[in-house]
Formats: sequence, structure tokens, C-alpha cells
Amino acid sequence: MFHRAILAAGLAAGAAIAGSAASAQTPLPFALDWKFEGPAAPYFVAIDNGHFAEAGLDVTVEAGDGSVNTIPKIATGAFPVGFGDLNSVIKFLDQNPGAPVTAVMMIYDKPAFAIVGRKSLGVSEPKDLEGKVLGAPPPDGAWAQFPIFAGANDLDVSAITIEPVGFPTREPMLAEGNVAAVTGFSFSSVLNLKRLGVPAEDISNILMADYGVDLYGNAILVNTDWAAENEETLKAFLAAVAKGWVDTVANPAAAIDSLAERNPAIDKDLELERLQMALDQNVITDWVKANGMGIVDPARMESAVAQIGETYTFQNAPDVSLYFTDAYLPEGGFKVE
Repeated sequence: MFHRAILAAGLAAGAAIAGSAASAQTPLPFALDWKFEGPAAPYFVAIDNGHFAEAGLDVTVEAGDGSVNTIPKIATGAFPVGFGDLNSVIKFLDQNPGAPVTAVMMIYDKPAFAIVGRKSLGVSEPKDLEGKVLGAPPPDGAWAQFPIFAGANDLDVSAITIEPVGFPTREPMLAEGNVAAVTGFSFSSVLNLKRLGVPAEDISNILMADYGVDLYGNAILVNTDWAAENEETLKAFLAAVAKGWVDTVANPAAAIDSLAERNPAIDKDLELERLQMALDQNVITDWVKANGMGIVDPARMESAVAQIGETYTFQNAPDVSLYFTDAYLPEGGFKVE
């Protein structure tokens, strides 16, 4: 069981800073999963365009160093809300039964897990990996899903040479032709290759979600104990987040301007391209356009949990109701168009 003694101090602080939605400008810290890069821009847009202020919230955004580390921040109450990978949440809850954390708004309808290859080296689609060398950093999130991807595409894994590589050397090795493809996040590996001089037309971006992998990606996470006491605050926060994404879709360049105010060192053109890739491939998908942003497809969620079970041994019987709730969303989610 999750050690709730750890939770007490964090929740006390969370309650003090969170308050209720009725309080003007309620402070609300929000933990990102990663650095201030393109896909983080919508949260700053929600600040700059006044959406959080209109909801009575004073939101501060803190950079992160990966979803694995973000989730405990939410579970202990150090942050009431955050942004992280749903698949990591599922495993965390299996390993820490009773931990007060869940997903409440899906952002990456399709995760960025990808196989990124070079067409000139013979990789354009999944089957092309057979007979080739695939570079994969052992801790890479996309590599962790490769067995699911391989099974969904009937790949002969014995015919693929797996080359363990480091994160710093992953794209350089592909650019130099030492491997034919790598595992990685699409909007990171593709842009890294371009920066290394690989022509865009030579890059194959094989998004796992387009080839049989039903997993969801990053979502807004919440401490469930805090949420139970601050329901209206949470609903107002999520509605403001949605407005930030809608504004970003309407004007991505302005969103990058908001990002640059917090991280002046960014390459604005690069981060605009990264943001646009995330919007087109991961966030504003055809399913989201048709069904609304924030919600999930129950059948796909069941399939996703079953696929996780192909590469992870559950200690406890999976329970989808623990991993995601739409209780704080409007019916049908948020409209993005």
C-alpha cells in the first residue's frame, strides 16, 4: 500500500495553497513532465491570455525531468496537478496500490512513441526493420513499447539487430548511417536528425500509434485526495487548459512567443516545428476532432491496458477505473474546432 504518512504534509500544503475555486487568484502549482519546449507552450498561453486568471487561478508551471519523477510529486501531494505519461501511471499504481493519483484529461491522444528511420537506408515502414540495425537506448520509453509494436506488425524480431545506444548518440548514429532506424519520441528524434543535416524527405517517422499500438500518451494528472476537496477548482483548471490548447491551435507562433518569455534560450523556429508536430500527430487527432479533447475511448483504454500486460507483469489485477476518470470534464470533452 502507498505510504500515506508521506502524503500528509504534502496535502496539508496543497490544501493551503489550493483553496476553492471561489477564492480569487488561488495559487495552483502545476508540474510538467519535461523542459520548457514547444509542447509545453499551451500552458503558458493559458496564463498569458488570462484563462487561468478568469478561472480565479494563479497557476505556476514547473519544468520536470520525466514522467517517472512527476508522478510521485502528484501522489505525495507536493503538486496537486501535473502532466505525465498515462502508461507510467498505470505501472505506478500497480506497484503502489492506493496511491492517490489518476489521470483526468487526456492530452496526447496518440503518444509520441516512434520508430524513426532513413528511407535511403531502406526503412519506410515496419516490415523494413527486418534485416536492419535498430538503435535503441535501453531506458527509452519508445523502446519499452517495441515488443507491442513488433507483435502488432508481425515482425520477426530475430531478424532485427538491436544496437543499444545512448541518448546523446542515438540520432548521430542514424545520421551517420551506423543504424538504419532508432526508437524515440517523434518530435524529438525527427528534429534532431534535421539539425544534423538529414533531409526531411529522407526521414521516415513511423508513429507506433498508427501501427497497432493502442496506448495513450500524456495526460493531466491529479492528486485524488486534493481533487475530492477541490472539485470546482479542478474543473476550472481543466477548462482553462483546454482554452490554452485551442488558442495554441489557432496561433502556434504566438504560443511559442509565450514559451520564449519563460525560456529565452530556445530556438523559436525549432520549437514551433516541434509544437506543430505534437499538435498534428499527438493532440488534435482525427478522433479528438470527432469526439472532443480530454476524454478517452473506453474500448481502446481496455485494449491499451491489455497491451501493457504484454510487456509488464501486473502485480495486481488491472482496474481501468483507477487510471482515468472523466468526472471533471464536460460531457463529450472539450471542442477544439
